[in-house]
Amino acid sequence: MTLTDLSPLPEFDEIEPGEDCTCGGCGARRLARLHAAPVHEGGHAAARSLRRRAAVLVAAVGTAIAGGTAAAGSAAAAPAPTPGPGGSSTAQPPASPQGEVSGLYGEDQEARGAAVPVTRAQIIQRAQSWVDQRVPYSMGRYWSDGYRQDCSGFVSMAWGLDSSQTTWTLPDFAERIGKNDLQPGDVLIYNNPANPQAGSHVTLFGGWTDSSRTRYLAYEQTSPGTKKRDTPYAYWNNSAGYVPYRYTGLSGGSSDGGGTSADAFPGADKFGPGANNAYVTRLGRMLVQRGGARFYSEGPGPRWGEADRRATQAFQLAQGWRGAEADGIPGKDTWAYLVNGKGRDIDAAGVPSPPPPPPGTATGTGTATGTPAYPGREAFGPGQDNDSVRQLGEQLVRKGYGGAYGVGPGPRWSESDRRNVQAFQQAQGWTNADADGYPGPETWRRLFS
Repeated sequence: MTLTDLSPLPEFDEIEPGEDCTCGGCGARRLARLHAAPVHEGGHAAARSLRRRAAVLVAAVGTAIAGGTAAAGSAAAAPAPTPGPGGSSTAQPPASPQGEVSGLYGEDQEARGAAVPVTRAQIIQRAQSWVDQRVPYSMGRYWSDGYRQDCSGFVSMAWGLDSSQTTWTLPDFAERIGKNDLQPGDVLIYNNPANPQAGSHVTLFGGWTDSSRTRYLAYEQTSPGTKKRDTPYAYWNNSAGYVPYRYTGLSGGSSDGGGTSADAFPGADKFGPGANNAYVTRLGRMLVQRGGARFYSEGPGPRWGEADRRATQAFQLAQGWRGAEADGIPGKDTWAYLVNGKGRDIDAAGVPSPPPPPPGTATGTGTATGTPAYPGREAFGPGQDNDSVRQLGEQLVRKGYGGAYGVGPGPRWSESDRRNVQAFQQAQGWTNADADGYPGPETWRRLFS
């Protein structure tokens, strides 16, 4: 019998489990109460919500008891299976079960998930907010913004829906697209009919991290909490079963992603020889995300340089533009393509890479492979102001982990540096003290390898 067969749901009181009892049943009930949604309604709505919570309790207790006494311990997921070539395998998807369609804060209301206009930039900003807050995973709890703390609730939040949907209902608010059409803010959905609730998953696409399009930056909600990590396409397991989708409520249409005043072209006078401003930095970072990292031996930064011109020209040539349309100075079209994730990435083989830096420069010293020597832990942390901090930040940007920078990177250590380092460490699969945001020798080696 499924939960939907219980119509109407029975009325019963929730009983506090024994705090000192170590049996599987009491442990399961304690766990279920921890993950149950709070009641926000009054009157008849409160009664309906209580019955819905009772259903969640029944499901959670049943699952926990079936797992034996282990249910009374940690709720952490089992280690992820080792992916096969290309990230695919026949292993089960991650331990990220999802709840049912629900209103904000779990309120017992009709939840239609209206398609509210949103830009790609807003989608990524919302996703990053959960990464920054380290929202813990739960299929039965709701974060302070009202969305359920599971994978489909996370995407519902990022898309700005008026409810928490499921992996099965999110396609109702999206259109199916191809792999080569993926842009930041789109999603990859895996639905498993054999295990609809606990066997399905969804990730938010943040952009390609290599020119061959075999890896991408994934934002996802999975145990123990929100992650942002470099991920093999389409996922670590069940890769062939993931389907790309695009939210139909994108501002400006589903193809271009629209824009905001912050994304408006700032004017040609902000670029070119002598320019020194935040728009140059932003341009460089967007070009790095689109395959232009090899043009920068340092930076991107606010001062316009030959690296900016060459990277811009490479991007323009990748779009098929020639002559004055590919002069290396960004115009309105170049800026719109970069801001909205449109067009083709820079072809790794299409434009010659810049010559290597001369011996003795920061990027030409260190190991035989060109990795700069690790400066020591004392070079990083609050109060530090040195070239190693700048070098670290610029390499993080090249690797696609510069999302926390509002300005910079620069020589003065900041919380943005720590958060970007932590994101890189977590992408290596490290946790706890191994992902504290402070670069050790192994972080440094991997970052510059």
